[in-house]
Amino acid sequence: MANITTTRRLNTVALYQDYLRERIGAGEAPKGLDQAFAASLEISPSMWSQIKSSRPIGDKLARQVEQHAGKAAGWLDQAHDELQLADPAEEKFIAVAKTSWRSANAVQKRALLKLLQHRG
Repeated sequence: MANITTTRRLNTVALYQDYLRERIGAGEAPKGLDQAFAASLEISPSMWSQIKSSRPIGDKLARQVEQHAGKAAGWLDQAHDELQLADPAEEKFIAVAKTSWRSANAVQKRALLKLLQHRG
Protein backbone atom coordinates (compact mmCIF):
# COMPACT_ATOMS: atom_id res chain seq x y z
CA MET A 1 0.00 0.00 0.00
CA ALA A 2 1.34 3.43 -0.94
CA ASN A 3 1.97 6.06 1.71
CA ILE A 4 -0.04 9.28 1.84
CA THR A 5 2.74 11.33 0.25
CA THR A 6 2.83 9.08 -2.81
CA THR A 7 -0.96 8.81 -2.97
CA ARG A 8 -1.43 12.57 -2.87
CA ARG A 9 1.20 13.13 -5.55
CA LEU A 10 -0.26 10.44 -7.85
CA ASN A 11 -3.77 11.84 -7.44
CA THR A 12 -2.60 15.40 -8.09
CA VAL A 13 -0.73 14.31 -11.21
CA ALA A 14 -3.88 12.48 -12.35
CA LEU A 15 -5.85 15.71 -11.87
CA TYR A 16 -3.22 17.50 -13.94
CA GLN A 17 -3.44 14.92 -16.73
CA ASP A 18 -7.23 15.29 -16.78
CA TYR A 19 -6.75 19.06 -16.94
CA LEU A 20 -4.37 18.68 -19.89
CA ARG A 21 -6.70 16.31 -21.77
CA GLU A 22 -9.61 18.70 -21.28
CA ARG A 23 -7.71 21.82 -22.31
CA ILE A 24 -5.85 20.28 -25.25
CA GLY A 25 -9.08 18.58 -26.33
CA ALA A 26 -10.69 22.04 -26.37
CA GLY A 27 -7.99 23.19 -28.79
CA GLU A 28 -5.64 24.99 -26.42
CA ALA A 29 -1.91 24.85 -27.05
CA PRO A 30 0.03 22.78 -24.50
CA LYS A 31 2.47 25.62 -23.82
CA GLY A 32 1.59 27.41 -20.62
CA LEU A 33 -0.77 24.77 -19.28
CA ASP A 34 1.54 23.96 -16.36
CA GLN A 35 1.23 27.56 -15.20
CA ALA A 36 -2.51 27.61 -15.85
CA PHE A 37 -3.01 24.43 -13.81
CA ALA A 38 -0.97 25.89 -10.95
CA ALA A 39 -3.07 29.07 -11.10
CA SER A 40 -6.28 27.02 -11.03
CA LEU A 41 -5.08 25.51 -7.72
CA GLU A 42 -3.89 28.91 -6.46
CA ILE A 43 -0.28 27.79 -6.12
CA SER A 44 2.84 29.11 -7.80
CA PRO A 45 4.26 27.41 -10.91
CA SER A 46 7.40 26.79 -8.85
CA MET A 47 5.45 24.96 -6.16
CA TRP A 48 3.66 22.89 -8.81
CA SER A 49 7.02 21.92 -10.29
CA GLN A 50 8.26 20.89 -6.84
CA ILE A 51 5.11 18.83 -6.19
CA LYS A 52 5.54 16.97 -9.47
CA SER A 53 9.07 15.99 -8.56
CA SER A 54 9.26 15.45 -4.81
CA ARG A 55 7.64 18.04 -2.54
CA PRO A 56 5.17 16.43 -0.13
CA ILE A 57 1.62 17.79 -0.14
CA GLY A 58 0.64 18.74 3.40
CA ASP A 59 -2.89 18.60 4.78
CA LYS A 60 -3.66 22.29 4.16
CA LEU A 61 -2.45 22.16 0.55
CA ALA A 62 -4.26 18.86 -0.04
CA ARG A 63 -7.57 20.41 1.04
CA GLN A 64 -6.84 23.45 -1.17
CA VAL A 65 -6.17 21.24 -4.21
CA GLU A 66 -9.34 19.24 -3.58
CA GLN A 67 -11.44 22.39 -3.21
CA HIS A 68 -10.17 23.94 -6.45
CA ALA A 69 -10.44 20.62 -8.32
CA GLY A 70 -14.04 20.12 -7.17
CA LYS A 71 -13.22 17.03 -5.11
CA ALA A 72 -14.49 16.09 -1.66
CA ALA A 73 -12.25 16.68 1.34
CA GLY A 74 -9.98 13.67 1.75
CA TRP A 75 -10.20 12.64 -1.94
CA LEU A 76 -6.49 13.26 -2.46
CA ASP A 77 -5.63 10.93 0.43
CA GLN A 78 -7.28 7.85 -1.08
CA ALA A 79 -6.13 5.58 -3.89
CA HIS A 80 -8.55 5.62 -6.81
CA ASP A 81 -8.72 2.55 -9.03
CA GLU A 82 -10.11 4.58 -11.93
CA LEU A 83 -6.93 6.69 -12.03
CA GLN A 84 -4.58 4.77 -14.25
CA LEU A 85 -2.57 7.76 -15.47
CA ALA A 86 -3.04 6.40 -18.97
CA ASP A 87 -0.80 7.77 -21.66
CA PRO A 88 -1.97 7.28 -25.27
CA ALA A 89 1.62 6.73 -26.44
CA GLU A 90 2.10 4.09 -23.76
CA GLU A 91 -1.13 2.37 -24.78
CA LYS A 92 0.03 2.35 -28.41
CA PHE A 93 3.41 0.93 -27.37
CA ILE A 94 1.72 -1.84 -25.39
CA ALA A 95 -0.49 -2.73 -28.36
CA VAL A 96 2.52 -2.87 -30.70
CA ALA A 97 4.50 -4.88 -28.14
CA LYS A 98 1.67 -7.42 -27.82
CA THR A 99 1.41 -7.81 -31.57
CA SER A 100 5.18 -8.19 -31.91
CA TRP A 101 5.38 -10.68 -29.05
CA ARG A 102 2.50 -12.79 -30.33
CA SER A 103 3.91 -12.99 -33.85
CA ALA A 104 7.50 -13.72 -32.76
CA ASN A 105 9.19 -17.08 -32.52
CA ALA A 106 11.12 -18.12 -29.41
CA VAL A 107 14.41 -16.57 -30.57
CA GLN A 108 12.71 -13.27 -31.43
CA LYS A 109 10.89 -13.25 -28.09
CA ARG A 110 14.18 -13.65 -26.22
CA ALA A 111 15.68 -10.80 -28.27
CA LEU A 112 12.68 -8.53 -27.52
CA LEU A 113 12.89 -9.31 -23.83
CA LYS A 114 16.64 -8.69 -23.76
CA LEU A 115 16.20 -5.36 -25.55
CA LEU A 116 13.55 -4.16 -23.11
CA GLN A 117 15.42 -5.34 -20.02
CA HIS A 118 18.53 -3.43 -21.04
CA ARG A 119 16.50 -0.22 -21.35
CA GLY A 120 14.70 -0.56 -18.01
